[in-house]
Amino acid sequence: MRTLLLLSLLAALALAALCYESHESMESYEISPFINRRNANTFMSPQQRWRAKAQERIRERTKPAYEITREACDDFKLCERYAMVYGYNAAYNRYFRQRRGTK
Repeated sequence: MRTLLLLSLLAALALAALCYESHESMESYEISPFINRRNANTFMSPQQRWRAKAQERIRERTKPAYEITREACDDFKLCERYAMVYGYNAAYNRYFRQRRGTK
């Protein structure tokens, strides 16, 4: 009987410790988290915007092969379904690579 009481007390303590809701998990107490239209682009200078666009263009040109195949497969529904079962490489090979002997 004592062990049952002890186990129920430990279970209640564990429940209280795990279900405690701290203030960190609540929503932000900010007055307004949104920025108005006039101030939307003021936090980023024109030079930083230009640099970000240039870096994005470089990334688009130098994509790895697996990312290119995955994007091609994501746009085609049958390929995407096949990829969920067999993987993107096998799906790309099945739907987009030309088979040997055919032109």
